[in-house]
Amino acid sequence: MKKRILSAVLVSGVTLGTVATQVSADDFDSQISAKDAVISNLTADQAAAQAQVSSIQTQVSSLEDQQAELEAENAKLEAESQKLNEEIQALSSKIVARNDSLKKQARSAQKSGTATSYINTLLNSKSVSDAINRVVAIREVVSANEKMLAQQKADKASIEEKQAENQKAINTVAENSAILADNKAALTTKQAELQVAQLELASQLATAEEERANLVSQKAAAEEAARQAAAAEAAAKAQAEAEAKAQAESVAAAQAAVQAQETVTTETTTVQTPSVQAESSAQANTSSTQSTASSTTSSPTVTQSTTTAATTVSYSTSGNTYPVGQCTWGVKSLASWVGNNWGNANQWGASAVAAGHSTGSTPAVGAVIVWPYDGGGYGHVAYVTSVSGSNITVMESNYAGNMSIGNYRGTFNVNSSGSHYFIYQ
Repeated sequence: MKKRILSAVLVSGVTLGTVATQVSADDFDSQISAKDAVISNLTADQAAAQAQVSSIQTQVSSLEDQQAELEAENAKLEAESQKLNEEIQALSSKIVARNDSLKKQARSAQKSGTATSYINTLLNSKSVSDAINRVVAIREVVSANEKMLAQQKADKASIEEKQAENQKAINTVAENSAILADNKAALTTKQAELQVAQLELASQLATAEEERANLVSQKAAAEEAARQAAAAEAAAKAQAEAEAKAQAESVAAAQAAVQAQETVTTETTTVQTPSVQAESSAQANTSSTQSTASSTTSSPTVTQSTTTAATTVSYSTSGNTYPVGQCTWGVKSLASWVGNNWGNANQWGASAVAAGHSTGSTPAVGAVIVWPYDGGGYGHVAYVTSVSGSNITVMESNYAGNMSIGNYRGTFNVNSSGSHYFIYQ
C-alpha cells in the first residue's frame, strides 16, 4: 500500500488543460498574449485549475500522513524489539544455567557411578516398604532431569522464534526508514509543483499587464525550484543505487583483502631462517603449555606476534538477514559462523552464547568484537583481521558514515576504543 501511494504521487503531474500551457524561455510572450483570450472563459477554466491544485494538495497531505504513520510504526517496532531483546536475554540466561547444571550432573554421574549407586540403594533397603519408597525417590530424580531437558528444548525453540521476530522488526524499521527518505524527496517535489500550480492559477486571474509580468516572474522562479527539487530527487536515487553497488563490491573486496592477507602471512611464516624456526617452535611449545593450563576458561588462548596472525576465515555464501550497509550485515558477510537473526549489535552477546559460542576479553583473529554501547545505543560490531598485543585491525561497515565493508581505522589500541568484548567461533 505504501509503495502504491508513493508511485502514484511520483507518476502524477501538474496538468491544467487549457488554463495552463508549458512554460519555456522562448515562448513566454506568446503564452502571456494567449492568456488574454482565456480570461473571457476564466470561470470554467478556473474550476479546472482549482481541481488540479486540490489534487496535488491531496497528494501532499497523503504523503505527510504516511510520514507520520511510518514514524509511529518505527517507534512501536523499536519498543517491541527492546522487549524481545529482554526476553531473549532472560531465556539465554536460563539456557546457560541449565547447561551448567546438566554438565555438573553428568560429571557427578561419571565419578560416582550413578547406576551402581541406584542399585546399591535398592539392595540396602531394610524392608519392602523401604525399597518401594527408594524406587519412588529415584523415579522423581529421573523425572526431574527429564523435565529439565524438556524445558531446555522448549526454551531453545522459543529463543529462536523471538530472535526471528526481533530481526523481522529490525528489518521493518530499516525498510520504513528507506521509505521515509524517499517520501521526503517526493514531498519536496510535490510541494514545489503545488506552488507552480497555485501561481499558474493566480496568473490566470490577473488582468493587468504589471500583475501578469510579476506573476510570470514568480512562476519562472517556482518552475526552477521544481526542476531543482526533481533533480535532487533523481540525484538521491542515483546515490542510493551507487551506494548499493559499492556495498556489493565492498563485500568481495573485503573478502579478497582478508584472503590475500592470510596468504602473505602463511608464506611469511613458512619462509623462515633455521634460528627463527627454532624460536617459533619453542614459542609454539610454550603456547601449547599455556593452552593446556588455561583450557578450563571460556576465552581461547591467542598466540600474538608483531605480524598479522593467520586464521582460516569462512565467508558467507548463504542468506544474510541483516539490513544492507549496517555493521551486522558487514560482519555476517565475512563470518559465515555468525548466526542470522541475532538482532542489533548490542544483542549479539546473548544470542551468540545461546547458540553455543563463547565470549571473552582476549582479542583473537577471526573473532567478532562488540562495542555494546556504541551506535547511539544499538551497539557496533566488527570482524578482527589481525592482532599484535593490544593493537588490532578490523573490517567493518557503517563506521564514520561508510556503508560498505572496509578497514577504516587502521591499527588501533583496542583497550582505548571503549567498552567491548569478543565473540569466538
